[in-house]
Amino acid sequence: MRKGRRGSWISAFLMLSPNTNPQLKLLTRHYSWCCQNASQRLRLLTFVRKEMLSSVSEQSGNMYKNVKKKIERGIAFPTCISVNNTVCHFSPLASDESVLEDGDIVKIDLGCHIDGFIAVVGHTHVIQQGPVTGRAADVIAAANTAAEVALRLVRPGKKNKDVTEAIQKVAAAYDCKIVEGVLSHQMKQFVIDGNKVVLSVSSPETRVDEAEFEENEVYSIDIVTSTGEGKPKLLDEKQTTIYKRAVDKSYHLKMKASRFIFSEISQNFPIMPFSARALEEKRARLGLVECVNHDLLQPYPVLHEKPGDLVAHIKFTVLLMPNGSDRVTSHPLQELQPTKTLDDPEVKAWLSLPIKSKKKGGGKKKKGKKVGKAEDSADAEPVNESVNGETA
Repeated sequence: MRKGRRGSWISAFLMLSPNTNPQLKLLTRHYSWCCQNASQRLRLLTFVRKEMLSSVSEQSGNMYKNVKKKIERGIAFPTCISVNNTVCHFSPLASDESVLEDGDIVKIDLGCHIDGFIAVVGHTHVIQQGPVTGRAADVIAAANTAAEVALRLVRPGKKNKDVTEAIQKVAAAYDCKIVEGVLSHQMKQFVIDGNKVVLSVSSPETRVDEAEFEENEVYSIDIVTSTGEGKPKLLDEKQTTIYKRAVDKSYHLKMKASRFIFSEISQNFPIMPFSARALEEKRARLGLVECVNHDLLQPYPVLHEKPGDLVAHIKFTVLLMPNGSDRVTSHPLQELQPTKTLDDPEVKAWLSLPIKSKKKGGGKKKKGKKVGKAEDSADAEPVNESVNGETA
């Protein structure tokens, strides 16, 4: 990223940070409410998504109203609510009648953008009253601690492989696994999945180029942990509802329904991922298949661990600033009482690393430094400074 664009990123992310976090608060309130209101559960998932989507569009639409240039803003990644052993990307259509139950582990994933500057966030919530205990607490604590370690290691001069190795060690401390196939991406304007990535698990089958983090870059850090093997599978292609247009591909579609749907996608979702929920459902079912088969659309498949396995997800957006890392999206966790104690000295050493660099010289603060204020406010609502009840 050019240094000249740094101010744009800060400004956009300060707008986005309060825009994404309230959506998570809205969702968790609905989850708590649904536990006490069984008669409404049947429609909850669809209702929550409609509330969330309209809320994101409305809130982001209120920003930059008075500027002369038209600024694009809205959803950068559709809301997903993946339950229990479902790993990711479950974003049901309006016809879905999924039901949430007491004790469900619910993973919330969403993203917003203003003028192509993207902020994403992921959170895990258990539908219950009181503290989370047992293996559910272990798997969430593993994801949260791994996220805290990643926040401290994703900094200029460090390499992506350092983060991959560290988060696997954190998960092992809680007798959990980092889920394979999950990538943390560099993000650029209008690019949610840049070429610089952090691999969740290194293996002979999945390799990425070694890369060094640089100042003024922005990353989506994506951590998924499991009490199972951490090797999720695609069970049913029909569950896939999230797609992204492949802008570098072209093909003359044969079916009329496919041409209609692809034209609608090109007009309304030219760059960002979208949900089939935003399309006319019956026609979408017919047209999307041909688009995917000819690589015009990139599908985001719904993956699953084995039944009985528990999966947790933490995702956040981080800006690599000259004075340290700015985590601009997060949501507080429920109280966790994991069965495992974090004793590994190397993990404790990572957690003790500062997020911000100490200022040299110790001189007086300059008055009217607006960028400094922006950077401070971007740290609103960090996930527990004391990691899962243990002081870092």
